[in-house]
Amino acid sequence: MIGSPLSRLHRGFYVDLGKGDHKSSVFLAGSGRSGTTWLSQIINHRRRYRYVFEPFNPREVGPFGHFRTKQYLRPDDRREEFLEPARLALTGRLRDPWTDRFNGRIVARRRLIKDIRANLLLGWMRANFPGMPIILLLKHPCAVVTSRLALGWKDNLSETMEQQELVEDFLLPMEAEIRAAQGDFERHLFLWCIDNYVPLSHFGPGEVQLTFYENLLARPEDELRSLFGALGEPFDGRVDRGLRRPSPLSRKNAPPPSLEGWRAHVSAHQLERAIEILRLFGLDRLYNRGPMPDPSGAYALMDRA
Repeated sequence: MIGSPLSRLHRGFYVDLGKGDHKSSVFLAGSGRSGTTWLSQIINHRRRYRYVFEPFNPREVGPFGHFRTKQYLRPDDRREEFLEPARLALTGRLRDPWTDRFNGRIVARRRLIKDIRANLLLGWMRANFPGMPIILLLKHPCAVVTSRLALGWKDNLSETMEQQELVEDFLLPMEAEIRAAQGDFERHLFLWCIDNYVPLSHFGPGEVQLTFYENLLARPEDELRSLFGALGEPFDGRVDRGLRRPSPLSRKNAPPPSLEGWRAHVSAHQLERAIEILRLFGLDRLYNRGPMPDPSGAYALMDRA
């Protein structure tokens, strides 16, 4: 679907029948390189949704130009300078070459909005746009970090930590360790922790649909039945074909999705350091030395929300 001639033809020509209602949107969030593009294809395998690609990108989407690349807002923040751009995107009124670049649907009643820069906004989004389904995709941090480093991604940890409200609300207990991070591996790992600790701490059980990358590979039918059920859609067995294909935004000649491919790129010392960092946030109960997640670790954080 993504990047196909059909998508390029349709991307600027569509009718959004759900325009004006944020509840007609499904919001898919996740850390960069966690598989959000891949999952968006799976969700939209029947092309029922208008596909909105990463509207919260301040470098590409004009109305969001004043947002940080990892913007945090408290749930009770009512500033229109932030609400209005979000309202444009979530109600379907935003038209932009960047966000519409992969849309392949001419007439749609629902939107699938996918973004890797909005994790820290999810609690604010739920408070200000209630009733919109939100999916949070999680993937082993070592897999995410090694993928970012392979692509030469620069971290934005310093910019993220400039947000005093974020630090005060969530990061004071581990602030010193975050600011002392050494090297690209550690800095990206701290970013992954912040990116997922904040939304897990904002939501209670049942308030967001958690989806685990590894479960999509290891037990896809169970994970997809849960996901599609949360969206009010029947599970279609044909979606399984999409699970075996890498994301269209994967690097050239990338291997198919894998559970343990990251192990070849993480030393024993790095893995132990990763566990130490995860433990600072309580996220070692979710991901540890093995490839599979323990969802109870995520729900433990949510129980405290």
